[in-house]
Amino acid sequence: MSIAFIFPGQGSQAVGMGAELAKAYSSARAVFAEIDEALGQNLSKVMWEGPEVELTLTENAQPALMAVSLAAMRVLTEKGLRLPDRVAFVAGHSLGEYSALAVSGALSLADTARLLKTRGRAMQEAVPVGEGAMAALLGAELAQAQELAKAAADGEVCQAANDNAPGQVVISGAKTAIDRAVALAPKYGARRAVLLPVSAPFHCALMQPVADAMRAALQSVEIKAPSVPLVANVLAAPISDPEEIRKRLVEQVTGMVRWRETMDYLKANGVTAVYEVGAGRVLTGMARRLDGIDAKSVGTPDELEAAAPALVA
Repeated sequence: MSIAFIFPGQGSQAVGMGAELAKAYSSARAVFAEIDEALGQNLSKVMWEGPEVELTLTENAQPALMAVSLAAMRVLTEKGLRLPDRVAFVAGHSLGEYSALAVSGALSLADTARLLKTRGRAMQEAVPVGEGAMAALLGAELAQAQELAKAAADGEVCQAANDNAPGQVVISGAKTAIDRAVALAPKYGARRAVLLPVSAPFHCALMQPVADAMRAALQSVEIKAPSVPLVANVLAAPISDPEEIRKRLVEQVTGMVRWRETMDYLKANGVTAVYEVGAGRVLTGMARRLDGIDAKSVGTPDELEAAAPALVA
């Protein structure tokens, strides 16, 4: 059995996430404490107690989701998991790419937390609230979504942001352009178009100020070769060179998350089991739509205890 670890992105956060891990495992508590110290913020209190509006802020949600993934991973490591021996690839959805890099030793935990804080804050500040939007197109394939985005743009930014799964593409851009796209969606093969409750239009050209901020931030941290190849969002192919990782993390801010192709790559290269490490089950649900892939979530003590025997053996 060939295994890949995948890591969730924004939208998987919920008040209370990670609290059970912290209660059950001292090693998980240590991770949350390290991240709080790195950020100079009691982020774990926000994660476990809310309020939801504070956790949902992009600058909090991004490091918080990483924290849960790294806490779960620390527990697995304590139980005897050796990542390079058991896992063929790692991949993460948007911010989850940073979690994947931290898990594989390419980034330190403290640097990852601070990078995601910077990334989240820059995303909040890049576009005034109400001027950007994102919408999920259900039933449309990527080529249809791209044609729709082109038709709806009318001189504004409107582009495919996440190619998540067959029949599930997210578009992003100026609010007025996204509104036009939602209205036009049925003509381009979408069964339904749903505006998403997000604070900014991620993964489109409007995020260029964020890309500039991350280029500067990434120059100030050490990136090592990961112990397991990272299947990069913008390439849907594995990378291990530290300088290429740095480059692709910048491109990722404005580029499309090629998640459908990422999962296709994993399957084509022998992966038969994926474990979503962290909060929620969004990626697990999408992976289960693929024939020949066994998908499991690993984010609670019960899930960890159930997964550990197969991962540590």
